[in-house]
Amino acid sequence: MRESVRGQVDPFIVMDVMQAAARAEAEGRHIIHMEVGQPGTPAPERARAALARALSQPLGYTVALGLPRLRQGIAGLYRRWYGIDLDPARVVVTPGSSGAFILAFSALFDAGDRVAMGFPGYPSYRQILRAMSLEPVGIPTRPEDRYQPRAQDLPDAQGLILASPGNPSGTVLRRDELRALTDAAAARDMAVISDEIYHGLSYGERCHSALEVTDEVFVINSFSKYFSMTGWRVGWMVVPERHLRTVERLAQNMFICPPHASQVVALAALDCIDEAEANLAVYAANRSMMLEELPKAGFTRIAPPEGAFYIYADISDLTDNSLRFAEEILAGAGVAVTPGLDFDPDRGARTLRFSYARATGDIAEGLRRLKEFMDRR
Repeated sequence: MRESVRGQVDPFIVMDVMQAAARAEAEGRHIIHMEVGQPGTPAPERARAALARALSQPLGYTVALGLPRLRQGIAGLYRRWYGIDLDPARVVVTPGSSGAFILAFSALFDAGDRVAMGFPGYPSYRQILRAMSLEPVGIPTRPEDRYQPRAQDLPDAQGLILASPGNPSGTVLRRDELRALTDAAAARDMAVISDEIYHGLSYGERCHSALEVTDEVFVINSFSKYFSMTGWRVGWMVVPERHLRTVERLAQNMFICPPHASQVVALAALDCIDEAEANLAVYAANRSMMLEELPKAGFTRIAPPEGAFYIYADISDLTDNSLRFAEEILAGAGVAVTPGLDFDPDRGARTLRFSYARATGDIAEGLRRLKEFMDRR
């Protein structure tokens, strides 16, 4: 049986690293996980309790755009975080942020359209676009710009994806930078999609939403990171009003609705800020430890991690093959890290991403192992 050309996407390398780490664990080794962007904590306790209470009721289809109370609750989050008075009707609950990207790309672009994004960047942007017969266009970014694209560097394209905090860099777009980028995109008639799934995870000034500077933007977020709900697969998207019906029809046919059980947990999680902030304090401590200890292990060229829970390191002084280097670290130190090839197909052979989303004790042990490994090397 033939296969489609558009289905031949690249592997998500971090998932391959996870699989290699799992094989090592099955062989009896203790692996420290710094490869995956997954909180080491469960969904908030009170949110899980809310689901337990709901299990006696039918959990069937919801409306395609999500539970009305959840959409209202998300709109309330925008008031608290950004001072934005958001109409809940513009909120679309999705099966994870991945579902939101599929809906946004389907609503905005036709086969053959070009969609630009900064490199390094989240690899699934590129692969979802390719699977939908769209062309990803990389914008090479610079360390001096905190690995974020500049307005003057936008290419000829039909769309632009922004990410703040960025994955893998953890760097944040300032409000004036968001305005410059969205204004430049509007002047080129480019649709803008703003990936804000790491909002809430910042270590200085708060993150700014693209909605603070324009309403002509698709904003995507998720309960996965700040609310520690990766496996629940529930995200959301804020859509300009004129696109809402198109997105709704697509959602009805592609997904029917987001998982009802996950929506119940998500609604309760919105009231569990105390637990989320306690997790943030752990990430902040881990971040400080990483910034202090990684240079001692020889990883000295790192992007300023202003948000999320990643350190992105230039290792060109150590290797020109990050994939092989990550394999050596896993074998020799028992620490799983992600090769930069996932995030930048052109320069990623000379970079690594370290995640500090796990417990502080795990991060401390991982850093100790990394230093010992690098000293031997």
